[in-house]
Amino acid sequence: MRAAVSRHIVVVTAVHAPSAPHLPEAHASLCAQELPGGWEWRWVIQEDGTTDAVGLYVPADPRVTFRQGRPGGPGVARTMALAHADGPYVKILDADDRLTPGALARDLAALEADRTLGWAASRALDLLPDGSTVAFPGDPAEGPVERGAVLDFWAANDFRAQIHPATLFVRRDLLVALGGWMALPASEDTGLLLALNSVSRGWFSAEAGLLYRKWEGQVTGLAPHVDPAERTARMAVVEERARALGALGWRYPAAG
Repeated sequence: MRAAVSRHIVVVTAVHAPSAPHLPEAHASLCAQELPGGWEWRWVIQEDGTTDAVGLYVPADPRVTFRQGRPGGPGVARTMALAHADGPYVKILDADDRLTPGALARDLAALEADRTLGWAASRALDLLPDGSTVAFPGDPAEGPVERGAVLDFWAANDFRAQIHPATLFVRRDLLVALGGWMALPASEDTGLLLALNSVSRGWFSAEAGLLYRKWEGQVTGLAPHVDPAERTARMAVVEERARALGALGWRYPAAG
């Protein structure tokens, strides 16, 4: 009798040298995940660059694939990682973050139960340097997230979504159809979240699924990330893309 073939949740991580020392903790959080029978995770780590500083921290685990490429930012690195993501689902995990126990199983259960859902997300907690956590403000109630709900909230609240894009779990075919992550110097994950919400219903889990590390070297804490002119331009193209997708009437799943 042939053994059952496992299906994969592919966890995609973009990494650069400053965040690489956090990879072992991210790996430990993956190893703590419990999945239903027939499911396994695979981790694709894509360096945004070709340095010698990252490989030292990549776990020696047969479930882990490490790739490098010319630098282009985290969105480019994640999109390139899709070439090695052969499972039906893709989970985002930033190099400096950690999943909470049960996060993958909850995301998987939501999308396996309802084919009309294209993506799932969860509550996130900020992980502070002293080890304490702080809740992310504005979490929606647990349940389905209807098309356009995230975009409307984001546009009305100074371009801040009620769902943290670092928690996304996405059907791979939908992710590829949208072109992966946006070609932006930052906010590429927010752009993906809004595009997903424009074309597909999602699911929000009220149980915390991610510990979002706050530390001195993170890119979102650097001055260029909050430069007013660049932020305005980023938000403009993110919104235009999301609204264009909605106006064109494309929906996931496609009507059969």
